[in-house]
Amino acid sequence: MTTPNLEVSQLSIAFGQGSSRVEVVKQANFGIGKGESYGLIGESGCGKSTILRAVAGLNPDYEGALLIDGFELPRRRSKEFFRKVQMVFQDPYASLHPRKMVQNVLIEPLQIMGLDRRQERIDTILSDVGLDQSFRFRFPHELSGGQRQRIAIARALIVEPELVLLDEPTSALDVSVQAEILNLLNRLRRERGLTYLMVSHDIAVVAHMCDRVAIMKDGRILEKLTPEQLRNGAVSEAYTSDFLAASAPAVVRAG
Repeated sequence: MTTPNLEVSQLSIAFGQGSSRVEVVKQANFGIGKGESYGLIGESGCGKSTILRAVAGLNPDYEGALLIDGFELPRRRSKEFFRKVQMVFQDPYASLHPRKMVQNVLIEPLQIMGLDRRQERIDTILSDVGLDQSFRFRFPHELSGGQRQRIAIARALIVEPELVLLDEPTSALDVSVQAEILNLLNRLRRERGLTYLMVSHDIAVVAHMCDRVAIMKDGRILEKLTPEQLRNGAVSEAYTSDFLAASAPAVVRAG
């Protein structure tokens, strides 16, 4: 068996101290193979985004282990880690500096990582996310929500990572553009051989995007399913059945 690109082992995360201490993730275990898209799904507050932030290095206070390609990650992430792992956040407007032109947003990670051919890389990534070169000179407030998220995706991918963390990447967008962004993410995964860890509360999104899905409740992973099992309601936990019944039945219909 090949080593998973990402392995989460006995991950537990708590906030607060003493009587106010709350355990928000409880002994989570899963692995994601190279090139796979894996979804964490559940209600708000179930711990799925907390896992994502721990993997990204934004929350170093956890118990258990996080491994990339078989090597355990240190609590303090290195520059090499961020070459390999990048994150796309939920709100594309909040994640972009309002006073920076797109060109500056995209060149900054290249400068931090010491990468060459910067103008060429910007040209390429804008084309890859479906934007022409005129977008170089726009500010975030001059872009639509879908265009802002394309820039956020471009910023994450311009350093050529292997693993991309997706935190509800379409939930802040109009329904009319959600499928466009999901299709873009699927195409980029195929073309670049990317591995995705996606967090969502939307069954339709994960069914469209993910090869496997973990259902979370109260900080625990209850069960792991395929998209087909999700669509067919072939589940073993009563909570999962209720969650599916309460969610929109339609699966994203995107090309």
